[in-house]
Order: sequence, then C-alpha cells, then structure tokens
Amino acid sequence: MPEGLEGLRIYQLAEELADAIWDEVLGWSAFPRDTLGRQLVDAADSVGGNIAEGYGRYHYRDNRQFQYYARGSLFETRHWLRRAHRRDLLSDERFNELNARVEALAPQLNAYIRTLGRKSTGSSKKHVPDEP
Repeated sequence: MPEGLEGLRIYQLAEELADAIWDEVLGWSAFPRDTLGRQLVDAADSVGGNIAEGYGRYHYRDNRQFQYYARGSLFETRHWLRRAHRRDLLSDERFNELNARVEALAPQLNAYIRTLGRKSTGSSKKHVPDEP
C-alpha cells in the first residue's frame, strides 16, 4: 500500500473522480468541452490539488485550510456536474455514477478536516510531510 499522500484514501478518491471526469469530457463536442467541460475538469482537478498542497504544508492549520479549499472545489464539481446533466451532456446513468463519487468523497474529506482540527489544537502544531 502506498504511503504518504498517495496512501490517503481521500486523495485516491479525488484522483479517481478527476480521471473519470476527464475521460467523460474528452468525448464532448468542442463548444461544451471548451466551456462547461473546462470548468468541470478544473474543479475536479482542484480537489486533489488542494489535498496535495495541504498535505505538503508544515502546520496542521495550513493543511486544514487547503482541505477547506478542496471541499469548496468538490462542491464546485457537483455544480458543474449538475449543469452538464441539465444540458444533456451526461446521461442520467453517467451523472449518477459521477455524482456518487462526489457524494462518497465529501464525508471522508470532512472527517479528514475534523482530524486535522483535533491535531491543530493538540500539543503539536507542526506536521512534517513526507519527502516528495
């Protein structure tokens, strides 16, 4: 099993979500891909990007702040998925599959944020990330 960042279940789920969205958007025609698709891919990629950036921060409080950004990006991803579905770019089945990934990640990300909150109020305020 991977260690460090790659061993975090929330990071793995974020990568899987981003890859699934990427694969979906690649099949769209030019206008939807370049407008809504770009926003959707950026939002989904930002979830994992913020998890990674927070993980690499020295203080738990900094890490937690980036996890809040990741959660915001997850909500943005949900928004763009709903727009894509409403505009008939995603079938009901595909929307439900991708939305289920978002819904599965949200409580796990919240649990991680709570864990970081407890660590930041504990005796140690510093987090030393694994070396890249």
